[in-house]
Amino acid sequence: MFTGIVEELGTVESIEDQGDALRLTLAASTVLSDAALGDSISVNGCCLTVAARDEATWTADVMAETLSRTSLRAVGPGDQVNLERAVTPTTRLGGHLVQGHVDAVGTIASRTPSEHWEVVEVTLPADLTRYLVEKGSVTVDGVSLTVVAVGPDTFSVSLIPETLARTTLGRKGVGDPVNLEVDVLAKHVEKLLAHHARPAATGEAT
Repeated sequence: MFTGIVEELGTVESIEDQGDALRLTLAASTVLSDAALGDSISVNGCCLTVAARDEATWTADVMAETLSRTSLRAVGPGDQVNLERAVTPTTRLGGHLVQGHVDAVGTIASRTPSEHWEVVEVTLPADLTRYLVEKGSVTVDGVSLTVVAVGPDTFSVSLIPETLARTTLGRKGVGDPVNLEVDVLAKHVEKLLAHHARPAATGEAT
């Protein structure tokens, strides 16, 4: 579990193609300060497990399922990525509850700069828009953001200078892919309401 508050920008050091998987090695510092084998670290919003580490790098195995459903398939050596360690019971919840389970890959549709912030519009599959509401939360490449507006297959967010400077979202251009995770609480509410709305079978408690 994460909060969507990026701790640092890591750099892809190397990628080992294993056919149906990749071994991804990244350079980092902050997230390595207390990282142990088996720990979870979010990479552009994808929860990955530390499989090996040294003083300056760590390695994770990226399976075919992750490659097919996220933008990690497109990263290469030298690329920067957003990193965040898993939360602890005493962590400040500065963003929102983020699982690190990517729902879809969206695309940056437009960027509209202002003097002190930038509005970014992102495409997403139409069937995910029902989980987005104005002033609600969404995770974009591992960054917890507040939804400004929702369209039929797009949404927009406003990026403050801190987000632009400290995450990859300040460097992404129109057409670039981004990992999206909608609010898991919305999914649970939807499922519970759908169950409640179904006519109860004979003898079934409601």
